[in-house]
Amino acid sequence: MNNRSSQTISMLIWRSVGQAVTLAVLAGFVLPFSYGLVHHYQEKQQHIQQLASLLTTSASTADGADIVADQVNVLLENEPTIQSIVFYSTSKPISDVNQSLDDWRNALFADTVSFNYPVVSKYEDDNEAGADNAASDRQIASTLSESMANAPSTSQLTDDSAKNSALIGYINITMDVKLLRLHWFQSVLWLWLTTVVLIVIFALYIFRKLNWPVKDIEALTDICQTITKNSELEQLPIIPQRFNFQELTQIKKALVILFGRLQEAKIGYETLAAFEQQLHNKDVSLDVQLHNFQSMITHELKTSLNAIVGGLQLLDYESLTREQKDAVEIISDGSDKLVLSLDHIIQLNQIQKGQIRIHTNEFNPLQLISDLLVKFEPITSQKGLELISNIHHIDYSLHGDSAKIQQILSILLNNAIKFTPTGQVTISSQLTHFDKSNRWKISVKDTGIGIDSDHIEDIFNPFFQVDSSQTRQYEGSGIGLPVVKQIAQLMGATIEVDSTLGSGTEFTLTVAMPNQQQSRQQRLLSGLTIVYYYYQEAGALLSELEYLGATIICHQCPQQVINEVRTQKVDMVMFAEDVFVEKAELLAKSIRQYESEEGTQRTLLVYWYPPHRARYVDSFEYGLKAAGIDYCHRSNYKDKALSDLLKRWLVWT
Repeated sequence: MNNRSSQTISMLIWRSVGQAVTLAVLAGFVLPFSYGLVHHYQEKQQHIQQLASLLTTSASTADGADIVADQVNVLLENEPTIQSIVFYSTSKPISDVNQSLDDWRNALFADTVSFNYPVVSKYEDDNEAGADNAASDRQIASTLSESMANAPSTSQLTDDSAKNSALIGYINITMDVKLLRLHWFQSVLWLWLTTVVLIVIFALYIFRKLNWPVKDIEALTDICQTITKNSELEQLPIIPQRFNFQELTQIKKALVILFGRLQEAKIGYETLAAFEQQLHNKDVSLDVQLHNFQSMITHELKTSLNAIVGGLQLLDYESLTREQKDAVEIISDGSDKLVLSLDHIIQLNQIQKGQIRIHTNEFNPLQLISDLLVKFEPITSQKGLELISNIHHIDYSLHGDSAKIQQILSILLNNAIKFTPTGQVTISSQLTHFDKSNRWKISVKDTGIGIDSDHIEDIFNPFFQVDSSQTRQYEGSGIGLPVVKQIAQLMGATIEVDSTLGSGTEFTLTVAMPNQQQSRQQRLLSGLTIVYYYYQEAGALLSELEYLGATIICHQCPQQVINEVRTQKVDMVMFAEDVFVEKAELLAKSIRQYESEEGTQRTLLVYWYPPHRARYVDSFEYGLKAAGIDYCHRSNYKDKALSDLLKRWLVWT
């Protein structure tokens, strides 16, 4: 992971160019001027070598003493870098250690450098000549010594080349390298200053050229910051660009295109939101009309059927003829079926309106199954079927809504008998005990015609018929199984189907119920009125709230939720975890608007979201709270923890 601090492109450009210029200046000064100094040192060394050759030539002649003296005086006066010239009279070669030093080190770091040059006699080597030679050598040595009386002496240096027997001595020339460097720097000072000025001018020119794209980049950055900070920006500001750099032009073009697409998407989103609001309003209106129509039609049909049933009961059955009795039985049987279908439709309508409550009581599951067997055994015997019960538990008391469980099992048994021409119908019961709850699993299995796997998901839809033709073999309105599904969800139970076409069907109802200790602690939310709004499924949280003793009013229609808030005192309005965020926002705004207009007490609004959406809570929580919802929380609280949480929210509100 890169932990470097962020920086701008302009800062990077200036820093990089500055480092490059600094490196170029150092390389341009150090290397050329160091080489120039060494070269100057080598030239001066060659010049001294030429002067030394002249001195040794003069000193090797017979009358060269005066010439050498004059030459030495002239050299010392005209060559300030020559510190001293000394003659050593010796016939033995001496070692010269300085001659092997490196020119670079001498030129850059040495203070003085000495050079030894041999003086050789040009006379023949005989006795007379040798005597004259010795006299001449002594005269040269004396003359050089007098002329160099004030010059400082130096250490002896060697010249390996002095191997001639006619060697009479060495001339030592010492060069002041420190003074040589000073003179050389003074001579090139103007060149240095000129070079520095040119480099500075060139660097400023480079900086000026680089400043062109930097200004355009900074202008583009300002536009991006403006767009980022202003979410309501409807028109892209003008992007200034002084120079037509291709890369920046492409970035500008891409930014304009993306902003245009964003505006198009925004317009499309607003149009879609408006259309969704229209659909929502139509859905609300249709839901209200549907519920009103269902209430009206069921009421009118129920009234008419009650009149028919009452009229049939008033008939004197004994005074009727056989044909009349058969007709009355047909009418009575048809009216009973129609009354049952209407009861199912009314109950389904009441469940959708939240008018059905769960009433918990203590009951014996064995007694409940026994009552069902007594009720349906005559019907199965009449049809030639065998009714079997398989009980896998002992006698035990449970706490739940026994009436609704019995209704579910009655519908399942009735369907099993109706769709089983031959064979048997089996009801099985299995009870599992846990630490805090009991699970009752009841299954109804038949050997009937079965259900095609393509229709398994559709059988719980109201008025669905696998065979919808006019000549279908089996009667029914298709309302029984939807009632089973809705009641099971209302209790927090599950209903499962396993069917094979031509072999039979098995429906399994699984109900979770509290144990005896929990049933005594069930009234933790007693006296609390909660309106529970859900989209398709009420979820397990509803049964948990009912188990804690709260008064729950369930609705799937937003307008009905608003009506509940208007007509009675509601402590909380809860949005189930399957409610879309947009629908929750619209309903919350409507409730808060009503409270503001009427000045009524503020109702606590709570939005429950499933645990798997916890990582995305930041994406929708702000919008919900802005719409008026007080709390957004995961729907995973149970028992006393849930009651404590709700009571704490009520205190805070």
